Amino acid sequence: MGYNDDIKRPDMKKITDYIWEIDPSYKQGMRVPARIYASKALLDGMDIHVFDQITNVATLPGIVKHAFCMPDGHSGYGFPIGGVAAMDTNDGGVISPGGIGFDINCGMRLIRTDLTIKDVQPKIHELLDKLFKSVPAGVGSKGFVKLDASTFRKVVEEGSEWCIDNGYGWKDDLEVTELGGREENADNRTVSDKAVQRGKDQIGTLGSGNHYLEIQHVKEENIHDKALAKRWGIFPDQIVVMFHCGSRGFGHQVATDYLNIFLEVMESKYKIKILDRELASAPFNSPEGQNYFSGMKCAMNMSFANRQTILHRVREVFSDVFKTDAEKLGMKQIYDVAHNRASLEKHQVDGGWKELIVHRKGATAAFGPGRPEVSARYKDDGQPIIIGGSMETGSYLLVGAETGAQTWFTTAHGSGRTMSRTRAKQLYRGDELQKDMEKRGILVKTASYAGLAEEAGAAYKDIDEVIETAHNAGISRKVVKLVPIANVKG
Repeated sequence: MGYNDDIKRPDMKKITDYIWEIDPSYKQGMRVPARIYASKALLDGMDIHVFDQITNVATLPGIVKHAFCMPDGHSGYGFPIGGVAAMDTNDGGVISPGGIGFDINCGMRLIRTDLTIKDVQPKIHELLDKLFKSVPAGVGSKGFVKLDASTFRKVVEEGSEWCIDNGYGWKDDLEVTELGGREENADNRTVSDKAVQRGKDQIGTLGSGNHYLEIQHVKEENIHDKALAKRWGIFPDQIVVMFHCGSRGFGHQVATDYLNIFLEVMESKYKIKILDRELASAPFNSPEGQNYFSGMKCAMNMSFANRQTILHRVREVFSDVFKTDAEKLGMKQIYDVAHNRASLEKHQVDGGWKELIVHRKGATAAFGPGRPEVSARYKDDGQPIIIGGSMETGSYLLVGAETGAQTWFTTAHGSGRTMSRTRAKQLYRGDELQKDMEKRGILVKTASYAGLAEEAGAAYKDIDEVIETAHNAGISRKVVKLVPIANVKG
């Protein structure tokens, strides 16, 4: 990665207990201040490269107001993970693959059920075994949906709609998926044959790394907004299902292809100079910028289709185990949300409205009530936000707030790592971790013990502290914490 090993922690101005600002005078070329959303404890625990990367982001052409880092921020490729930046499309604003990520539309999906912990506990081993078999996990895993290249190219233009049309889900699922499960104007001609070959067999798969499928328990004491939870179909002792995955090898190849293109044209054609090659960019309105935006949309749609197909498999498993239709089990989707994407949005800037290309890298859109991006079902409440914690601690369902305008309606996306995967494997053994978690009431099936060790809870920040920070800063509000009882791990 493009790390500067000479970086020193910058002086930061305390704006509130949860907002810290680095002045543009800190680094030559900064166009705007950098703002970090964090409690004092989270700020002190951030790796030093976060500050270097977020101040590099502040130098990008067209950036508006601030470069933001969310409470779960840690160093990444180009942008820190948790990095957010909005560029003015009418004032030289750029688009940068490093501000979106390699796993484009890596995201979360949450499904409610009418089942309680008492219903599920006697069948938990059977459920876990069948989910592990039905939803392939791990590096190189292939799905049950077999597609040729031309059909896959259709899927990347149609997203979840293709799945519904082919029997993998319910029409209602589209109403509770971000963007209706389909990015418009995704032109498959803007993605390479290599990307298609990498992705065409991966629909319906979790992949590896921090991707998972989890059965979770709603404890009464963890419901923070009882009225809203009830309205959304959440109740005490309920069982819900959450999973986290993205666009697999397809999204990675799309990002790689365009990073290489941008590196070729950035300086020679557009005279853009940057502090880190990982921030390779092109003007949003340039041919290269528009082609990448389309390719990114194709990867968004592949990921929506991937999660839609996994949802179909989850419903099949529960229906099989409980000998009841998924509809009768109340297995309705609450929401599906991405946390690696760029989006064209209109926001108020200095009293007027501007069209911005908002980059969210390891960060989740968190639109407040009434915003046009919020689906009709949640228009009066605000957008549901799904934030995954570590497999040992728990995850959260939040809601967008009107006060979220301060970060272009963006919040955290997870716990955020505190140590590298390599370090986690040095400190933990996957088989021992699996046994220890089972003793604590959390079953795990994994495709790789090494992969399990990488995801040890101690490798992550305190999810409760991350959520408290987001809540107290006003960028999202708590609804309910969800506690794991069984996990399929990549």
